[in-house]
Amino acid sequence: MFARDNSEGKQFSTFRVGTLLLGIEVVTVQEVLRYQEMTVVPLAPYAVEGLINLRGQIVIALDMRKSLGLPRRPVGTRPMNVVIQSQDASVSLLVDDIGDVIETSAAVFGLPPDNLPANQKELVAGIYTLPHELLLILNTERLLLNACNPISQISA
Repeated sequence: MFARDNSEGKQFSTFRVGTLLLGIEVVTVQEVLRYQEMTVVPLAPYAVEGLINLRGQIVIALDMRKSLGLPRRPVGTRPMNVVIQSQDASVSLLVDDIGDVIETSAAVFGLPPDNLPANQKELVAGIYTLPHELLLILNTERLLLNACNPISQISA
């Protein structure tokens, strides 16, 4: 189940969604922002919370709780924005809290466990074992594909 990561090391920007510690490669992160007002888009896919005007650039905001099938954010709490650069445009991931940038060495890298719920497992590229918890590395390509796929919203 575990394989040795042969790279010299990668840096991951981390954040929390619910109790999960998630990470994406630092090179994909454009910026991190406090809550931004959003414009709701009628008939948008389930995970699309709205659109953000980021200094004249219109950015889709994806609710990571919806994407991962987690309960709604507690009333009165506002998400943070992790703006990532995809192939075509910038996308904001709405997360609960921002973590640190973590550098991994040629550490043990694991595949997602079989008991991870299916909707989460397909979005997790792998896992790094940290001293006190697991860091789930997101597959951002799959995340963006699922977020805009109407089929993925039927169960929502």
